[in-house]
Amino acid sequence: MIQLNQIYLLLLLVTVLPGCSTIGYYSQAISGHVSLMLAAQPIDHLVADPDTDTELKRKLTLVNQARRFAENRLALPTGDAYTDYSELGRPWVVVNLVAVPEFSLTPHQWCYPVLGCQAYRGYFNLDGARTEQRQFQELGYDTFIGGVTAYSTLGWFDDPLHSGFTSLSDDRMVALIFHELAHRVLYIDEDTAFNESFATAVELEGLRLWLEKRGEGKQFEAALQRQAQRNQTLAMVEKTSRELEALYQRKGELTREAMRQQKEQLFAELVSEYNRRAMHWEEPGPLGKQLESLNNANIALFRQYNQYVPGFRQLLKEQDYRFDDFFDRVMALSEQDEEQRVQILEQLSQRFDEYL
Repeated sequence: MIQLNQIYLLLLLVTVLPGCSTIGYYSQAISGHVSLMLAAQPIDHLVADPDTDTELKRKLTLVNQARRFAENRLALPTGDAYTDYSELGRPWVVVNLVAVPEFSLTPHQWCYPVLGCQAYRGYFNLDGARTEQRQFQELGYDTFIGGVTAYSTLGWFDDPLHSGFTSLSDDRMVALIFHELAHRVLYIDEDTAFNESFATAVELEGLRLWLEKRGEGKQFEAALQRQAQRNQTLAMVEKTSRELEALYQRKGELTREAMRQQKEQLFAELVSEYNRRAMHWEEPGPLGKQLESLNNANIALFRQYNQYVPGFRQLLKEQDYRFDDFFDRVMALSEQDEEQRVQILEQLSQRFDEYL
């Protein structure tokens, strides 16, 4: 359960923040998180309670097993994370806003106390996200708001499990737990792509090992198919990103209207190629079942979670899937400057041999 000293820390954070709009944003974030934690009940109590729904009890038991696997096999710092459960009444816990200039693939950065800067802004309230979205749209930014099933407080608090997790299939729920726990291992200020790609790599490889250990062949095959879809989508997005970046570098040569037309054409080609492939996938792909349109914000968000995943997976493979050694290598990598980190991860990506 949430401790009083944790509430005091959150309240203190609000009192030292300057600016009315800043206080408004942090107030909703803090009240949302506190409400989530105050509503939580110990999972062990719910599992032992004969009145707990049978399916929920099964899911919570699975979470306990996944936590032990994460700690013992994946060397993840579980602490008391996911030992309490909250009912949300909706599939997402927060929504994230991403905003990117019209002719750029570099997202706007929001900076926070302790956490540093991130390429997205989380809201517990959808109306608040839409209000800020309109402000960016008036400035000509491409924007996207997406529901987020989970977030991590990076070990500052004992993150509770909630119904957003338990509404997922078993393998997706376990993968999400591994992803969020990975954020407790390492977090670099102002490098969202590094942080999220690292956590995604831990999620993918952790899930593979989990399903192999449990001998769950059907779920394992489904997970492999989703990884294949993710890899195909990443290849398409990276190709379009290179073409867009080349276009955006021509700002001084082309009129804004000519830039817009070429930008729209490149996105239309990406949507068409994605939809053509997704028609043959048994499950919706990482960008959805079928797309109507995309913009800079959509692909910037996808790249943040996937851009360096092949490199991290190769680094883990080279450590023979010893997660302690892998984490040490990633820690050392995080101490390099950004240009060196990117270069090393790109070199690792080129060596990555997908086992699919």
